[in-house]
Amino acid sequence: MEEMEEELKCPVCGSFFREPIILPCSHNICLACARNILVQTPDAESPQSSRASGSGVSDYDYLDLDKMSLYSEADSGYGSYGGFASAPTTPCQKSPNGVRVFPPAVPPPPPQHHLLPHPGSLLPIPRNSCITCPQCHRSLILDDRGLRGFPKNRVLEGVVDRYQQSKAAALKCQLCEKSPKEATVMCEQCDVFYCDPCRLRCHPPRGPLAKHRLVPPAQGRVSRRQSPRKTSTCTEHELENHSMYCVQCKMPVCYQCLEEGKHSTHEVKALGAMWKLHKGQLSQALNILSDRAKEAKEFLVQLRNMVQHIQENGVEFEACLVAQCDALIDALNRRKAQLLSRVNKEHEHKLKVVRDQIAHCTVKLRQTTGLMEYCLEVIKENDPSGFLQISDALIRRVHMTESQWGKGTLTPRMTSDFDLTLDSGPLLQTIHQLDFVQMKVPAAPILQLEECCTQNNSATLSWKQPPLSNVQVDGYILELDDGNGGQFREVYVGKETMCTVDGLHFNSTYKSRVKAFNTSGVGQYSKTLVMQTSEIAWFTFDPSSAHPDIIFSNDNLTATCNSYDDRVVLGNTGFSRGIHYWELSVDRYDNHPDPAFGVARVDALKDVMLGKDDKAWAMYVDNNRSWFMHNNSHTNRTDGGISKGATVGVLLDLTRGTLMFLVNDEQQGPVAFEGMEGLFFPAISLNRNVQVTLHTGLPIPEFYTPGDPQHPSSLC
Repeated sequence: MEEMEEELKCPVCGSFFREPIILPCSHNICLACARNILVQTPDAESPQSSRASGSGVSDYDYLDLDKMSLYSEADSGYGSYGGFASAPTTPCQKSPNGVRVFPPAVPPPPPQHHLLPHPGSLLPIPRNSCITCPQCHRSLILDDRGLRGFPKNRVLEGVVDRYQQSKAAALKCQLCEKSPKEATVMCEQCDVFYCDPCRLRCHPPRGPLAKHRLVPPAQGRVSRRQSPRKTSTCTEHELENHSMYCVQCKMPVCYQCLEEGKHSTHEVKALGAMWKLHKGQLSQALNILSDRAKEAKEFLVQLRNMVQHIQENGVEFEACLVAQCDALIDALNRRKAQLLSRVNKEHEHKLKVVRDQIAHCTVKLRQTTGLMEYCLEVIKENDPSGFLQISDALIRRVHMTESQWGKGTLTPRMTSDFDLTLDSGPLLQTIHQLDFVQMKVPAAPILQLEECCTQNNSATLSWKQPPLSNVQVDGYILELDDGNGGQFREVYVGKETMCTVDGLHFNSTYKSRVKAFNTSGVGQYSKTLVMQTSEIAWFTFDPSSAHPDIIFSNDNLTATCNSYDDRVVLGNTGFSRGIHYWELSVDRYDNHPDPAFGVARVDALKDVMLGKDDKAWAMYVDNNRSWFMHNNSHTNRTDGGISKGATVGVLLDLTRGTLMFLVNDEQQGPVAFEGMEGLFFPAISLNRNVQVTLHTGLPIPEFYTPGDPQHPSSLC
């Protein structure tokens, strides 16, 4: 509970809140302190549009207000709102919290130190008075109601009362300026605790004060606890109780406010329902913040353990260094002192960094815990309207505090290890060059999963060194298996921390890992990352490997030729495993040419019909029949040709090593080729009388079933 105490103190007087009011900026201030920091603006300019009250939250434009607020270090620290003259020349005082407090704008009546006015008997507020929040420095001109226009924070007042009642320490005098003494009496009418000197000075038993009833402090605390809580009333209509809640204005309203049409265009909900809703939101936010606080406590334990480890490692390292230096000849003594100095500096630096982080996290955790305890006390309140007046601000504070424990906050800024090792190998004549050398291998890299991905048959991997590793890294070694559970093999060696591996098998699962190395050796492997390549291939024609006479369009999916001779073009993706199917539609077919469709090696001839050399396997077809061709060998003449609008399908099964063709969804002849092994690229040859469009990412034809004796296959 003590960690919550700062939440319960006024930013002006530094004492516990007494009769707190809620400013439009959601900050709280004592009613008496609010009067002390009032500033009177000139009467010449006081447009009604610039005035506002504590109840007009919905009309309170913070953006415009910030632009018009006059605040600078050159003046008294506060300015008027609405473009009036800046701070008054009246000297200001400082509260115990360091906030500047101005005397009332209108001179008060002659002071009577022997009398203490009742807290509710405030002096009249001068017209055109301006109040500036001591925390966010936002200014506001009061309307005719003055400070009565601001709602009272009864929830905060109740929490303060409970907190003071729960303290085991003796009650203190509320009028002692320095080092408050223990209270001896309490006045039930003034509701103030007095010590004997302050009672004689400020509450003498004469005049009207003689009728006041003085009771012991403990009895006064009980009477405070038993005093009934006032019913929440509307600030606009003091005789009306709050019954509804305006969602747009974020404030409780009464029935008369609704009757007058002030919120006619706003969404209005039942007060009890919104009370439960906001309590639930605050509880949910507190649960998240509670988890953060728990993590922070565990983190502090980790940091304290690190202090112990650093001290132990430092002592051990220092002892080792002394032992090595003592083993050398007398010439090493001068160098030994220098090395010890470096170790001690490193030791102190690590301790300083960790202790600073401990101090920082302790302060933040104390603030977080205080806010949590305060919020829990607020939730216990049974005053819906009072709760709703502060719930939005508390929810924002809880979310903002939770975000402060975000990524990186709970990470140690320093490692407890000493990454230095003394090399005692040099000869006596090199003693003056004796220095620390790095003899540790790099730590295992960390794979950055958010940047690792696969596309088609390519895989991109990204990694980094651990954040607290100071060991030099000369390069990295990336390894992948064969996609079929085989042995790992090196696919990249270099200094880059990102690598894309092309030419992998489709529909395959690859395992990847990476390790770092330096002159001291090779470090440990990273965690193994499993990546799945695309099941179905998407590809286009490859202009870079095509004959120059080939013409491309439609994002390299459509191809034709400007020559009467046959020219070859390949796809931009090769296959070496699995079953793959693609189609080519005939967009133009003039003068009965015989285009060829099939697969080829990357180095197949590009200026002859596909299949003329031993690097291509194809079916060439005219308008009546087709042939299979490989290495200029023509086989299996089959009736049935193509025309404009026809579709030619190519089915490559590298599991069984077969190649077959389809024309208009019907198999064209028997299995064209068997024993297909290695890397194959989709390919066609055509002349200027033909134009085709490539279609990829297609499923295997339904008639081609895995395990069919006539059409054997096995999906990878």
